[in-house]
Amino acid sequence: MKRRRTALLSLAALLGAALTALPAQQAGADETEQVRNGTFDTTADPWWTDNVTAGLTDGRLCADVPGGTVNRWDSAVGQNDITLQKGTTYRFSFSASGLPEGHVVRAVVGLGAAPYDTWYEATPVLSPSGSYAYTFTAPVDSAQGQVAFQVGGSADPWRFCLDEVSLLGGVPPEVYEPDTGPRVRVNQVAYLPGGPKNATLVTDAAGKLPWRLRNAAGTTVAKGWSVPRGLDASSGQRVHSIDFGAFRKGGTGFTLVADGETSRPFDIGTAAYRRLRVDAAKYYYTQRSGIAIRDDLRPGYGRAAGHVGVAPNQGDASVPCRPGVCDYTLDVSGGWYDAGDHGKYVVNGGIAVWELMSTYERSLHTRTGHPAALGDGTLALPESGNRTPDILDEARWELDFLLRMQVPAGQPLAGMAHHKVHDEQWTGLPLLPDDDPQKRELHPPTTTATLNLAAAAAQAARLYKPYDKAFAAKALKAARTAWAAAVAHPKVYADPADATGGGAYNDDDATDEFYWAAAELYLTTGEKQYADFVAGSPVHTADVFVPYGFDWSRTAAAGRLDLALVPSKLPGRDKVRRSVVRGADTYLAALAAQPYGMPYAPDGNRYDWGSSHQVLNNAVVIATAYDLTGASKYRDGAVESMDYVLGRNALNISYVTGYGEVNSHRQHSRWYAHQLDPSLPDPPAGTLAGGPNSSIQDPFAQGRLQGCVGQFCYIDDIQSWSTNETAINWNAALARMASFVADQQ
Repeated sequence: MKRRRTALLSLAALLGAALTALPAQQAGADETEQVRNGTFDTTADPWWTDNVTAGLTDGRLCADVPGGTVNRWDSAVGQNDITLQKGTTYRFSFSASGLPEGHVVRAVVGLGAAPYDTWYEATPVLSPSGSYAYTFTAPVDSAQGQVAFQVGGSADPWRFCLDEVSLLGGVPPEVYEPDTGPRVRVNQVAYLPGGPKNATLVTDAAGKLPWRLRNAAGTTVAKGWSVPRGLDASSGQRVHSIDFGAFRKGGTGFTLVADGETSRPFDIGTAAYRRLRVDAAKYYYTQRSGIAIRDDLRPGYGRAAGHVGVAPNQGDASVPCRPGVCDYTLDVSGGWYDAGDHGKYVVNGGIAVWELMSTYERSLHTRTGHPAALGDGTLALPESGNRTPDILDEARWELDFLLRMQVPAGQPLAGMAHHKVHDEQWTGLPLLPDDDPQKRELHPPTTTATLNLAAAAAQAARLYKPYDKAFAAKALKAARTAWAAAVAHPKVYADPADATGGGAYNDDDATDEFYWAAAELYLTTGEKQYADFVAGSPVHTADVFVPYGFDWSRTAAAGRLDLALVPSKLPGRDKVRRSVVRGADTYLAALAAQPYGMPYAPDGNRYDWGSSHQVLNNAVVIATAYDLTGASKYRDGAVESMDYVLGRNALNISYVTGYGEVNSHRQHSRWYAHQLDPSLPDPPAGTLAGGPNSSIQDPFAQGRLQGCVGQFCYIDDIQSWSTNETAINWNAALARMASFVADQQ
């Protein structure tokens, strides 16, 4: 979605007067007004319009907006040549009205020239009159800024009026005080009857305090004393711990009372985790590209197929490379949209599909695994009923896309994988996939993408063999080809500056990806060449279980976990298994030291992008140690780790949509965008939010979270893409841990 440029339609012709630009006005000693003539008292210059009929009415700029447009940007009013300074806080305010009421305006501050980056946007639903004000921090220096009000996308004509437009620079950052609710923080979803039950109490009390557990009727069913923990570095709060694990009866609607506060309600039982196992995996169907999403399978989420070449889409069936990269096109249709945008990335797709497949593979090889729980018919997919486990059907949609990203034989870098495919320019929100008008482009092949393809395809070859031998053989052939290509080109990396229209996903060390791919190829083939590579890799004996956990750029743990869990004749496999247990011990120690009970203690308390899934991936290591040893401390540690993402945290919010009394539901997404467009849905139940991110890269968060401490670096708003996005690799971690906990019944 690109905003309109200069000289779209001068209002001089409409108003029949000579219009003169007004200089920027000082609003105070340190505050500077950047909008010229935001009051429309006598003139409309230097404002422009596009596809509206506009004029001054009673000191306001009023525009008659035609009906029948499709996109917000099809009709607009704006002003260019706005100057912004990086790191400066701005207050963006205006008065606006819409008749008939209920229309939405997209108010944007961004770049007025290509690539039309959005720096801030708001989408209020207009009444007959209203005033709106927002605060944000500019991410760049620019003299080419633009303020625009996009008013298209309505089937019927309507009237938009605007006044008192201001972009005031140098204002103090907005004081943001999140509503954290009661000071007793619990897992708002469920504790297992026979599992650990812990809570965190925020209090300045130095000594222990009494607590009571009450059932739904308000009757006290257990009581005890809290344990003071002092200052919690992850939140900056003084806290106590509460352990009510001795209570083992099931039920719904329990609350915990301490220090005059009553917690949010929770259950004691396994049913919620059985639902979450399914919902976390069902998330992927609505992320699919290249297929219409059926409303009968996902009520409220049905939509047309995206990127299939139906206007305005340019489609993914014949996508060219970026200029200068290649002279061929590829059919790269299908796959999952990576996150809240329309891009598809091999490095993130690889680790995501691996973890989704591993959720199923774990069930085949562990004492508590239940393969039928994600079997045929469990996820309500178009493929349900084909005698293949539904979770493998869903993973297949991504795997087919990954195979299509491979460079064809006879071309330069044949056998390698293109790093990503996405729009030529960034699009704005909201935007359904089938409404995306941008040109699609393939980006250069990389070694890391190639090894993601090799690892995921090799794993697929062994899992799909009982259900589709031809596909399993195809996947293994592609994995071998990709491996050979990566060995021939071991240091072809993504350009960190290649971030227009999609994320860069740059990683300049493929050592971990080589190890992971070799491990998967060995586990599938048993061949000595891959075993020798595994044994000779420096990663094989390194400590790969780091505080931040594994992720798309840290994949060695994926190989180590599978080498430990999947049966094989690998020499020294016992040492591999012991290394996983040692890693789990490290994470258990972190959990015990954290008053909020999570196996995550990043260096310097600097929470990483997607921290909620890193907590879960560290829990995966603990869960694997339980699968390997049967020791209850690992089971309990893995189960307790779920408490953090389900509400036992400093913000007292569940990071999983639809789970917990207060939960994240405004994740950054172009089509789960109810916050911006009431006709669109919130994310589906079982969607994991990224969670606290100390770097707060987006302007919305920067305007509210400056100086935030650890867990407080999060805001549940669709504009905060650095703290509140949704992503396929994040949900894979949720699916895996929800499945593990559900299996512990």
